[in-house]
Amino acid sequence: MSRKALIAANWKMYKTPVEANVFVDAFLPLVAGHTRDEIALFPSPVLLPTVIGAAKGSNVAVGCQNIHFAEEGAYTGETSIGQLIAVGGTHTLIGHSERRQYFAETDEIVNKKLHTALKHGVVPIVCIGEVLEEREAGKTASVLKTQVTGAFAGITPEAAAPIVIAYEPVWAIGTGKTATPEIAEDAHKVIRAEVAKLLGADVAAAMRILYGGSVKPDNVTSLMAQPDIDGALVGGASLKPDSFEKIVKY
Repeated sequence: MSRKALIAANWKMYKTPVEANVFVDAFLPLVAGHTRDEIALFPSPVLLPTVIGAAKGSNVAVGCQNIHFAEEGAYTGETSIGQLIAVGGTHTLIGHSERRQYFAETDEIVNKKLHTALKHGVVPIVCIGEVLEEREAGKTASVLKTQVTGAFAGITPEAAAPIVIAYEPVWAIGTGKTATPEIAEDAHKVIRAEVAKLLGADVAAAMRILYGGSVKPDNVTSLMAQPDIDGALVGGASLKPDSFEKIVKY
């Protein structure tokens, strides 16, 4: 089955509104007419109106780095799904490794957020991955299976179509280390097999699984050549228009 690749930029806690505008103004002409892949930018919540406005009418989608599972309420510092939709956001990251590591997000919380995103028609990118100790202990497959099972609890095959998974080996994020294409492909196969077990072979065959972990212009082509890698979640290399363009046009 042919799956349209998604190349996503996670800007993390970088850029001011002025810098974000400068990026979008420079980036859009570089990828104008590029239809082979979907392209999405994930800026900080305070930048969403700026980036969405700058990208309006283009082939570049914009999403949030995080949402709360509650539709509204007394959750200081959080972003609701309704707020994201109201400003024009169409995607959200869920369960990024930094959210798990620094903000104690669990598989249960990830699952609640996934249900909220699907209920409101926002495209969820569910992030999973093992830390270095787990990989060295030979636990990668079991960790990935546990995270997929936890994230997808209560999700029906009929509701699963919009879901994207991002495999991000935590030991390769911001470290300069990258999983070899073969290591990444092996992990993606484990993930797809688990999705097939939970939701059926057809859903698994259609679901996009991105790779995230020090993706750069010089390694993206070999990663994207793998049959089960359907795109990239890009951190540092997405902060400059020319660098991110090279990744998009792998």
